[in-house]
Order: sequence, then structure tokens, then C-alpha cells
Amino acid sequence: MTGRLAGKVAVITGAGQGIGLGIARAFIAAGADLVITGRDEGRLARAAEELAAIGGRVAASAGDAGDPAAAQRAVQTALDRFGGLDVLVNNAQSSKPGTPLEETDEATLRMTLGSGLFGTFHHMQAAFPHLQARGGGSIINFGSREGIFGGVGFGAYAATKEAIRGLSRVAAREWGRHGVRVNVLCPAALSPKAVTYLEEHPAEAEMYRREISLGRFGDPEDDIGSVALFLACDDSRYVTGQTINVDGGQMML
Repeated sequence: MTGRLAGKVAVITGAGQGIGLGIARAFIAAGADLVITGRDEGRLARAAEELAAIGGRVAASAGDAGDPAAAQRAVQTALDRFGGLDVLVNNAQSSKPGTPLEETDEATLRMTLGSGLFGTFHHMQAAFPHLQARGGGSIINFGSREGIFGGVGFGAYAATKEAIRGLSRVAAREWGRHGVRVNVLCPAALSPKAVTYLEEHPAEAEMYRREISLGRFGDPEDDIGSVALFLACDDSRYVTGQTINVDGGQMML
């Protein structure tokens, strides 16, 4: 298969649905070999079957993103099945939005940090030596408008996403000499979780729509996946340490 990611191997966390699956579709259409991860084995198997039907090679590695062993297992799957690793997409994130800060308990904070910050950290550590061995590669992490803006009811989530951005900037500086690029996407897309939240909070949904200059939420594959593809391929070979808001003009820095 030819394409901008032909001959490249990517691990995408949280790829059983939503933005992760949209990015996986964009990557496999561009010629990548994929390892997709997620906690729900059934959902992950269905996603792998769908992606393979597009015409690429896909392996699934089930596990909790925040588990260091799951991170090592996902990277090892890429090595065993496809012979290396070139791209890591840290998309997995669990959260409990809409909770006031004073009502956020420690269990929620630990769950949010565990899946997002710790999951990103563990996968980056697991991937780094293998990206280095290939002479470099791309890591794409996920921030959020809620962290940059400080969204009401998103205390644990905002803290997690801003921590991921800080981690990403440090990694970009430390790993740049090895050819490893690290960037952050902040998307506004209609993932299943986003749809549920917006349905449950119609006033906020209308507020978000008014804030988006282009007047619509993004599509996980066509809008978010295409920018992730840019960051994954050689077109962005001189881009690192950056936060890119892929949100239709909601946040303008």
C-alpha cells in the first residue's frame, strides 16, 4: 500500500471508538501498520476488523492505558508483528466531566490522571527506545480546550490535560536530539463521549457551538485524523513541542 505512512508502524491508544478510531482510519488509509489498544476487548476486535477491511495490517492489544504492563505489551506487539515502531498516538482518556471542583473526589482525580497523564507517560517511556532505534519518530499526545481555557466542571480533566502538555514539551526538548518529535492536539470532535455529554448539557452544547468559528464540531477521521496524519508523517519533520488546536477556531492562542 502506498501513502504518506507507507512502511510506518503506529500504536494508537484508545482506538476502539471515537477520535482514536478516526485517527486509526486515517492512518491505515495512508498505509500504516497499526497496533490499536483499548480496555473493551469486544469493541477493540470490531475496530480491528473494520480497519483491516480498509486494506491494512492491524493488531489489537487490550489493556488499561494507565497500566505500565499494558503500555509495554502494546509496544512489544508492534515489534513482534511489524518489526518496529515509528508513531505513538496517546489518545486514551477516561474522565468524569461536569463535576464541580469542590465535589471532585480523589478516586475521580486518580482515575483521570491514571488513564491520561500516567497512560501517556508509560507509553512514551515504552516507545522511546524503539523510536530512537529507528532514527526518530513522532509522538502525538492529547490536550484539551478545557485545560487551556479552564472549563467549569472539568477540574480533574483540565489538570490532566495541562500536565500532558507540560510533559510533552519536556519530551520534545529532551528527545529532539534523537529525532523524536512530540506534539499535542487539542480537538473538538463528536466522539461518543462528547455526544453523550452534549446531549446531557444542552445549554453548554449551544455555548460550545457558538464559540466554534466554523460553526460545527469536527469529524474524528476527516478533521482530527487528517491533522494527526500530518504530525505523524514527514510533512511535519520540523514541527515539535507544539500544541495545535484542531477545533474549528474555538481556541485562538
